[in-house]
Amino acid sequence: MTEISRNDEIDLLDLFRRIGRGISRFFNNLGKALLYIIIFLFKNWLPLLSSVIAGIAMSYLLKYALGPTFRSEIILRTNVATSDEMAEYINRLYYWSREKNLNALSAALATDAEDAAKIKEIRAFYLIDQNNDGIPDLTDFNRIYKPQDTTLKLITDRLAVQVKTSDNNLFPVVKKGLLAYINSDSLLQRRNRVRLQQYKELFGRIDYDIIQLDSLQKVKYFEETRNRMPASGGQIVFLQEQKTQLLYDDIYNLYSRKQNLESQQIIYNDIVTVIKDFTVPEKPVTRMLYYGIFIIPGFFIVTIILLLLKRFSNSVRDYYNKV
Repeated sequence: MTEISRNDEIDLLDLFRRIGRGISRFFNNLGKALLYIIIFLFKNWLPLLSSVIAGIAMSYLLKYALGPTFRSEIILRTNVATSDEMAEYINRLYYWSREKNLNALSAALATDAEDAAKIKEIRAFYLIDQNNDGIPDLTDFNRIYKPQDTTLKLITDRLAVQVKTSDNNLFPVVKKGLLAYINSDSLLQRRNRVRLQQYKELFGRIDYDIIQLDSLQKVKYFEETRNRMPASGGQIVFLQEQKTQLLYDDIYNLYSRKQNLESQQIIYNDIVTVIKDFTVPEKPVTRMLYYGIFIIPGFFIVTIILLLLKRFSNSVRDYYNKV
């Protein structure tokens, strides 16, 4: 039994020694790799620095060649259609703006071709509810929403419309044209008229129910007053006080519901309602950093690859000949 325990201890010590040697080799190789990288960068500092300068120059060139791009979003509440339907309708403008169909775009937005030419993109995006509380948590700019995804819930009555333009003074014009484009659709107009008519019919029914409950309240009050008349013994009997109080609650609830519906009818009277307007940006999003964050690392990596190919060109040539 002692011999078996001793062998187990030896095996365990050998295992620890192997692990220690493996860790030591790992850090030694890591140190050598870092040292090689530092020496490589130091020896080739001139071409690498030149690649960074070239990337900066290219970023500035693209910035001035492509011109500024200002970006902002407007949040709309859709009152007669789902956000999915409204996004599909608005995204017609996206295709016209991407295709530079200035005639269709200017006609849809009721603006001139000069302003339409400054619009680079108009696109609708969904609003996503992550916490299942009915409050939008993010705008789906990256198109991450999938109908089969149960962790994300689509906000069905609101959506965001993002506009990119070369002139930051154009956002009020785009807003006016966008609302005019939406309100000009005949089907949406009919659906909105039906919705408002249904409000009127509902108001009439609520008023009728309030009158009926008020009449019933008066009748009950009269009956209860009569029932409270002193009996032969001189005592007053209270029988229906609790039920009468419940009628007051019903009338109050109907008034509250009517006021809530009237508020919705007034605030959300149109096909869409602006929840959050465009914020006019002072600076464009397409500054030097906008392009440089991709171009400068790209130039740097390509330069490293070319230097490595030059350094190991003989080895690569020999390997290619063998293959």
